[in-house]
Amino acid sequence: MIVKSLKLNQFRNYESLQLSFDKGTNLFYGNNAQGKTNILEAVYLCGTTKSHKGSKDREMIRFGEEEAHIRMAISRSQSAYEIDMHLKKNRPKGIAVNGVPIRKAAELLGIANFVFFSPEDLGIIKNGPAERRRFIDMELCQLDKLYLHELSNYNKVIVQRNKLLKECSFNSQYEEMLDIWDMQLVKYGKKLIESRERFVEELGVIVAEIHRNLTGGREELMVRYEKNVSADEFERKLQTSRKRDLKVKMSMTGPHRDDLLFEVKGVDIRRFGSQGQQRTAALSLKLAEIELVKRAIKDTPVLLLDDVLSELDSSRQQYLLDSIHDIQTLITCTGIDDFIENKFQLNKVFHVADGVVCEG
Repeated sequence: MIVKSLKLNQFRNYESLQLSFDKGTNLFYGNNAQGKTNILEAVYLCGTTKSHKGSKDREMIRFGEEEAHIRMAISRSQSAYEIDMHLKKNRPKGIAVNGVPIRKAAELLGIANFVFFSPEDLGIIKNGPAERRRFIDMELCQLDKLYLHELSNYNKVIVQRNKLLKECSFNSQYEEMLDIWDMQLVKYGKKLIESRERFVEELGVIVAEIHRNLTGGREELMVRYEKNVSADEFERKLQTSRKRDLKVKMSMTGPHRDDLLFEVKGVDIRRFGSQGQQRTAALSLKLAEIELVKRAIKDTPVLLLDDVLSELDSSRQQYLLDSIHDIQTLITCTGIDDFIENKFQLNKVFHVADGVVCEG
């Protein structure tokens, strides 16, 4: 898969921007806060409907404007697509593929596949479980339209169930209505758990091999799905935990409380690992994500690499650069010295300064 071009209007700090990309490595360099990351965000948003930062549509529209427009051209082995996206301050975004409007964002999934790697991802191991769940969900939503449907419905049910739990403290008669929401929660939750089990099992095999190579065989990394409840036990445990849920006014059982466990020699490196171990594990995880997508779609994803090299030591930099030579990559950085020193091939170079992008 290749992103051929990108056009922006009134997006973030760009009034108007038109770019064409090389199928190899595309580098955007310049000082901080000039708009480099905004380009990567626009690409990811146009292909997935979501900002990698979780930003709302109105936050991505240029200050003082009511709408923003993104247009992206993509080519795959047997087909080509043009995705048009309109962001609106007070209305849902509009999306068209090859000129045909789509009604649901899920219809866009499968056309484009991206792996986004930012400095924040290096903290995924040591940070809270919400970030690790988000990693699983973002990848599965790109690869599986059904998972996106189940996750969306599950999240809606959780919101309604939690709202009802709070209302039960004022009127106990509402409690019997929990049965209805519990049925829905189990219905969608079981499918999430089963999908995550398969995903983490496959991911774990790939991560282990990459991490072994990264550490020169000195460490073995194990990744395990630390589920809050099994699919088979979900319905029963939801019932037995109802009194506790009513007391705390929150749903305490379900895949919305899942986590990923990372172990080296039996040690939980989320809590007890060194910063070096945590960063190496995070890098292994992102590189495994690339390989997993390759296997799933029988094609290569596009890698969006947001100022990560400056956060890695030279050996990890080199390993990362060696690993991405065969896929289209969009990289942001403050300077190009690391690439020159590593003799890494740059197919297109752009300088970014205050919302102005110049090639060369």
